[in-house]
Amino acid sequence: MKTRVGLYPGTFDPITNGHLDIIQRAVKLVDHLVLGVAINAAKGPLFTLEERVEMVKQETAPLTGPGKATIEVRSFDTLLMHFAEDVGANVIIRGLRAVSDFEYEFQMVGMNMRLNPNIETVFLMAEPTHQAIASRLVKEIAMLGGDISSFTSPYIADRLRERAAARRK
Repeated sequence: MKTRVGLYPGTFDPITNGHLDIIQRAVKLVDHLVLGVAINAAKGPLFTLEERVEMVKQETAPLTGPGKATIEVRSFDTLLMHFAEDVGANVIIRGLRAVSDFEYEFQMVGMNMRLNPNIETVFLMAEPTHQAIASRLVKEIAMLGGDISSFTSPYIADRLRERAAARRK
């Protein structure tokens, strides 16, 4: 039987409870899950690529085990479909929060299918308690001194508070 390799790409700046919700469900669908941490300077990341990779590894380490996929965290700065081919992915995992996400993702799937029709895209709806969580908003709340404890793990919340305090100085 062919190994099912999934790829869940994102900037993960930072990884949130919404991301973790999708990852926890994705590991049930594939044998090996690659978490692709995207280099996207245009988004003005708060954390460096190395920091984001480290945080994703830290947060996802408890999610592997018997009956679940192995998890690998890798950075990438190429076209998503090229990266998917490089890691041997046969499915791309995408999380959806709202209808507005669907419109963008629908366009991406169409383009990706033209680039490689052998790689499928699977959408997982965010759990209702996580549907409003967006890394961009979590960073903004942290930068303004708000409570982010319900949006991230305590470890990530601490890292965000430290970075936000350093940026405010």
